[in-house]
This record gives sequence, structure tokens and C-alpha cells, in this order.
Amino acid sequence: MKNNKMHKLPSVSEILNKVRLQKIHNESFIKFKIKKEIDRYRKLAKKDQLFLSRDEITHEIIEKLLNFSMPSIKSVINGTGIVLHTGLGRAPLSSKTVSNISKKMSGYVNLEYDLETGKRGHRQKHISELISSVVGSQDAIAVNNNAAAVLLSLNELAEHKEVIISRGQLVEIGGSFRIPDMIAKSGCKMVEVGTTNRTHLKDYENAINPNTGLILWVHTSNYTITGFTKDVDISELVGLGKKNRIPVMADLGCGEILDLSHKGIPTNIIVNDVVSVGTSITTFSGDKLLGGPQSGLIVGSKALIKRIRNNPIARTVRCDKWTISILEETLRTMQNGGLNDNLAISLLMSSRKSLRKRAEKIVNQIPKKILKKHKLNIVETEVESGSGTLPNKSLESIAISFESTLLSPSQLSNLFRSKNIPVVGYIKKNKFYIDFKSIIPKQEKILLNAIVEVLGL
Repeated sequence: MKNNKMHKLPSVSEILNKVRLQKIHNESFIKFKIKKEIDRYRKLAKKDQLFLSRDEITHEIIEKLLNFSMPSIKSVINGTGIVLHTGLGRAPLSSKTVSNISKKMSGYVNLEYDLETGKRGHRQKHISELISSVVGSQDAIAVNNNAAAVLLSLNELAEHKEVIISRGQLVEIGGSFRIPDMIAKSGCKMVEVGTTNRTHLKDYENAINPNTGLILWVHTSNYTITGFTKDVDISELVGLGKKNRIPVMADLGCGEILDLSHKGIPTNIIVNDVVSVGTSITTFSGDKLLGGPQSGLIVGSKALIKRIRNNPIARTVRCDKWTISILEETLRTMQNGGLNDNLAISLLMSSRKSLRKRAEKIVNQIPKKILKKHKLNIVETEVESGSGTLPNKSLESIAISFESTLLSPSQLSNLFRSKNIPVVGYIKKNKFYIDFKSIIPKQEKILLNAIVEVLGL
């Protein structure tokens, strides 16, 4: 019986000949994929679990190969309402920013070349002063993400020494990134003080000894502890550090540069405020509330930043020319106060009133025959900012909810995701939603066409 099922399997050359007709190139890669797929079907046959015919197997493999030949990174319409959606690339970049960067990147750039002296320069010079001017630090360096920023800083400041941290700040973020693991990998010994809900200054004082290398304060950006609680203000730790000549490092993660509470964005913790109290080193993300590319920014005293810059690990986590250039563009925008040019910030600031107008404009253009078959409602929603920022702080938004007797919420979700430009929404209480907080205005026409096509099937 199993042998009969093995006979169903097509040969590599058989499929390859048919693939050539589809004009899929790169034969070595295609052969590799064909062999891999046939092996998968062979395993099913051996288990007596292969129920497809030879033609069906061939068809499935060719379909997969066609998908493999297409770019896997696609432009997506984010209808989740989560502006800083990690799965969808976090902070989106404006067309103006991308255009300005693309013009430079079409050829060579002076990444590490000093045009004044004609000698080799340093890539950090393009952004270090900009970062410092925005947050008020003596110096700064950028690396490829905030996890790298934390690891690099810990390694340089406290390798083989003890790092004191409150038990209430042993954070885990997405992807199982844990502060205790980072401390261990950096070559430091973690010393926990206090309890989960209450930590006092005396807990830190009692833990200090000749082998103490660093006091670490971590902002719990993706959760809050309420009730019978006590934590130590960062300014108190800075005072304790100065008294004992121990550097104090703050990991802020979310990277909120400006207080935009008057613009509808709840205030979390401002980088400038932490830097101003005298932290030795402060780290934060560039692709969260800064609205820039994936990066980790390290700011602090000139002497310590110089040490961090010269650490061998710094080269392994350095930013490329694209990241440096986008960071420069983003920081200049922040410096000049042109928040409308910062797409992520602009989306986060969008009011419920403006979002309602945009949703109404789209619904009003949908043919009436479609609206008779499917029930669409414009509803008020509450959404998260995303990426572990602003915990327990929701943002007001507007969404279109879809109810249909012809299509289930999961079917709607699948159909929207299958478009050439996929539309990603969410299902809640047996309804499918497309939320406008995270929808880029220039994509509205594409969204309208997608709605008409999906509901008009």
C-alpha cells in the first residue's frame, strides 16, 4: 500500500519542466525547493498519509514555487489600529523621508568619509550631535536596536562586576527578551533587590559593595504594577550612584522624546527628563515613539560614550548607511518641530474626529448594492500604541466594523489579507474590524478598492 503511494510522487525533472513554462528563474534554487517539497510528500507517503494524486501534488508544488518566486516583504495596509505594530515593522516612514533618503542612497554616500579633510571619518558623527541636541546629553551613539544598546552598555560598564536592579524591573518584552538574560550575556552578575511590588532606596544601598559595577533602572514600559507598591525615583538612584562613584544606567525602551499629551498621546516617560537628572547612560529605541528606523540609542556622559564606542561589540551591532541616514532625517524633523513629517507621530496624534471623517468618506463611496448585502458600521474604538509603549494607556480611534451573513469574520480576514496589497484588520466579538488609527491616508483609495472587491465577490 505504501509503495503504491510512493509511485504518486512526481520526479524533480518532471516538475522542473513544467516550472520552466511558468518562467520562474534561478534553477538551482528551484531544484532545491522541489526536492524539499517532494521529501515532505515522501514522508507523508511512508506514514500512509498521502491522499493526493500525482497531478494534485505537482500542482501544489508549482503553486508553492510561484509563491517562492515572489518577494515575501510586501506593502501592507495596517488596519489593526496599532501604529507601532512590531509584526508590521513598527514606526512607518513618511513618503517625504523615504524620498529624501532614496535620492542619497542611489549612489555613494560619505558614511565614513570626512569631506573637509579628505580622510576617513566616523559614521556616528552624522547623528551623535543631533541625538544629543534633542535629548540634552553630552554625547550619543546609535546601534542596530535597543537590546544591543543595553547589552553593549552593560558589557562596557560592568563586565565581571555586579549590576544592581529592582525585582520589579526584571522586564520581559516580545520575543522572550529578558533583562536577566541580557545582564548574564553581557558578562555581568545580576543582584536583585527589593520585592516585586516594593523596592526602597535602602535596598540598593545595602547591596553596594566593592564589586558593584552599575546600578540599572529599567522602565517597565509594557506593564504596570498597581496597589501596595513602592519604587525608587531615578533621581534618587543618581544621587546614590554619585555618592558611591557608581554609574547609573536607565533603559527606557519606548524612546519618548517629546511630551505630546496636548496632542492626544498620553505621556509615558520623557527621555530628556531622565537625562536631565544626571544618569550616566540612558538607552532607548529609535523605532518606537521616536518614529524612526529600527535602532538603539545610547546617550550619556562623553567619557562613557567614548568607552562604549570603542568596545569591540560596538562594531558587531553598528548601524548601516540606511539606518544612519533615516535616523538623521527623523532627528532633524524632531529638532525642527515638524511633527507632521514624522508619520508615526502624526498617526498617533490623529483625532477621533478626523478619523471619523476619513472612514465616512470611504463608506460613502462603497456601492449601495454591496451595503445591502453586508452591514458596515463606523464605530468608536480604543487602541494601543504598540511595541510595549504606553502600557494601560489607550488611544481614541475609529473603525469600520463588518457584519455579513455571506462571509464569516475569519473569511473576511483571510480575503483582505490575500489582496495584492494585503489589508490586516482584527476580529473582536464575532465582527471584523479595520481601524483607521494606523491607516496611512495615501492608502485610502487602495483600501476602498479592496473593500469593494472583497465584498463584491
